[in-house]
Amino acid sequence: MATSRDAPPTHDGAGAAPAARPGAQTPTAPPGTQTLARGIAVVNAVARGHSRLRDIAEVTGVGRSTTHRLLQLLLTTGYLRQLDDGAYALGPALIELGYQALQENPVTGVAAPVLRALAERVHDTVHLAIEDRGQVLYLDKIPGVRGAVMRSQIGHRMPLTRTGIGKALLLDSPGRWSEQFVAEKPAGADQGLDRDVLTADAFVQVMRVAAERGVAFDLEENEPGILCVAAPVWDTSGSIVAAISVTATRPYMPPERLETLAPIVHDAAARIGAGLGWRPT
Repeated sequence: MATSRDAPPTHDGAGAAPAARPGAQTPTAPPGTQTLARGIAVVNAVARGHSRLRDIAEVTGVGRSTTHRLLQLLLTTGYLRQLDDGAYALGPALIELGYQALQENPVTGVAAPVLRALAERVHDTVHLAIEDRGQVLYLDKIPGVRGAVMRSQIGHRMPLTRTGIGKALLLDSPGRWSEQFVAEKPAGADQGLDRDVLTADAFVQVMRVAAERGVAFDLEENEPGILCVAAPVWDTSGSIVAAISVTATRPYMPPERLETLAPIVHDAAARIGAGLGWRPT
């Protein structure tokens, strides 16, 4: 099983567990911060699709009157907005802050020209991502020209061990490989993915080979029909701070093309790393 993913001759894969959305659990608030914690919980609830007062109050555990007051404040400050039917949605202030946070990350600025050049060369979808709270967080995406539609979007999260770009982010953390794989339980047959599932030991072997090569693969493990080649981005400290990937549908990603793309993606990641001060040893 592991060999099929090391130098990918086949398209076997493990089913993906849906990535948890941020804010699924509200951490214990330090003393004196309960109101702030409740406001954050309300925003996170709306981000997860709870758009009505009753639902928001129920999922956050906050009383309806308090929830209503928090909603009014969040509307006034632009963190939320109210639709014509009365439902709540994320507001423009969050868009502004999110864009600012994205621009302040040095990886995005350094990576942008490299990603554009890579996309023009390969004609497939190119991603940039970091690890955030134990998940893949996409910072940039340049769609390919072949018309393929993929679930990934800027700001979206995916599992680390079920995505090529997530595996690339884990390449310098061998102590986490087995535990992370077990934590991200593969989807069962009830989710429509009829695929072989790697054991934790087999996944560790896959990761060892990926670490030696400096590239990782996703062979339909996260999304049926979608394959990718990914490589990590290192910074001046010698740590992985991001990863990039080239992704396409099965007809455009036969095993031989995956192998052809591997050094191309690796070199592009190295150029981004060089811009962050990384020097190979």
